[in-house]
Amino acid sequence: ACMRHKLTGMRLEDLGPRIAILGPPGSGKSTLAQAVALRTGLPAVHLDQLQHLPNTDWQMRPEAEFMALHDAAIAGPRWVIDGNYSRCLPRRLDRATGVIRIDISTLTSLYRYLRRSWFETGRAGALDGGHDSVKWLMIHHILVSKRRSRASYERIYAALTQPKVQLGSPRALADFYAREGLQR
Repeated sequence: ACMRHKLTGMRLEDLGPRIAILGPPGSGKSTLAQAVALRTGLPAVHLDQLQHLPNTDWQMRPEAEFMALHDAAIAGPRWVIDGNYSRCLPRRLDRATGVIRIDISTLTSLYRYLRRSWFETGRAGALDGGHDSVKWLMIHHILVSKRRSRASYERIYAALTQPKVQLGSPRALADFYAREGLQR
């Protein structure tokens, strides 16, 4: 089997009380954060909900407001946070006691983004009072920006000293759910 499909020996309990979940759009970060929260009792923080105003079609908050919400969330003693937001990633990783990286292909990311936008309702990490819809900006983000940043995230992940888990495929993610007794 390809190494990308194997789970590391690291277990959920090894990741500590502050877990950061990273990955491309549509990879399942928010769903995993919710599942980890249910299993561990850690509060789930969805960065998309902090970045965007509720009851809108993904309208962004002012930057200072988002950063204040982000910094307040990571100051807490216990959390599981999903999202990348590279401009504040170093601060989040400095506070994290463990990291999970979901590393799915660009095409899988695009497929899952389209599927959730068209067919899924009530998903973890969705905006209160909002609804998902396909955005050309997000498609560009998945196909161009995220593809370019993949190597950067690989370097960041490799340099981490905290306990960490990399899930390199939807199969590895499903295996992690099963091994850790997580419910979607």
